[in-house]
Amino acid sequence: MIIGDIMTDAYVFGKVDRISPEAPVPVVHITHREMRPGGAANVAINIKALGAQPILCSVTGDDDGGNEFIELLNKENISAKGIIKIKGRKTTIKTRVIGNNHQLLRVDDETIEDLNSAAEQTFIQLCISLIEKENPDVLIFEDYDKGVLTPAVIESITNHALSRKIPITVDPKKKYFNNYKNVTLFKPNLHELKSGLNVTIDKITTANLRSAVNELIVARNIQMVMVTLSEAGVFIASENEAMIIPAHVRNISDVSGAGDTVISVASLCVPLDLPKETIAGLSNLAGGLVCEQVGVVPINKIQLLEEVEKFLH
Repeated sequence: MIIGDIMTDAYVFGKVDRISPEAPVPVVHITHREMRPGGAANVAINIKALGAQPILCSVTGDDDGGNEFIELLNKENISAKGIIKIKGRKTTIKTRVIGNNHQLLRVDDETIEDLNSAAEQTFIQLCISLIEKENPDVLIFEDYDKGVLTPAVIESITNHALSRKIPITVDPKKKYFNNYKNVTLFKPNLHELKSGLNVTIDKITTANLRSAVNELIVARNIQMVMVTLSEAGVFIASENEAMIIPAHVRNISDVSGAGDTVISVASLCVPLDLPKETIAGLSNLAGGLVCEQVGVVPINKIQLLEEVEKFLH
């Protein structure tokens, strides 16, 4: 089950052949447009692409953007039973302008205020009822700081999942970084880790990273912390073990959505009780693969398997 902020990722693709005479900016001649479900919905799509059945829970506005988002879910054959619409709230739409295979601009149209108390309680009850009915193998919090994952939502759903012994994974953002406790796996990137803990990490080493995440592991009772390090790879640690898995050389086109892929793969590994090194290694491979494509795209399961076999031999 994936609980978190959703959005529509809109793409405008085109060719750049000159600089505007009006301002020093490129002129993009549009060739085509695409609309894709993003945020927690992209995690759901990755989960589905890997062969599991996603249950997506989130909030949209009661607007055209919300209706379009539901249509996008239907096209992906993902149920909207965990989605509620709220009047007066705007559905997030991120529009990326891609010229000559490079992102030139992003425009965000959204509401990011926390859910009001009435919407919060309605959403909590919906999520709990779906947990009771579906009995998921893992619960994923996908946080984009868009107002769905409030402290009350995080605490209530975490407590309910723990009461049913459901493992919990978290892809955090800064605002409520410190509200996640008692979870199985916590996956910030390096920037989120430093800003969330208000620490400085001068050099990426196992010792420095271990020192930084110790508070998360001990004081907040987090079983595993996995930190994505971009070109430096992935760091993963538990109370008794810590390691860095180096990155593989990639032809990077776009890093958009890579974090969604990493948390998707890691979350499917957790209920299988795979070793930490395996969880980090598979997630690292998957995140690198999607960076070779432009835009937010799901992982290709066959391609991932081929990559795994390549690095095993």
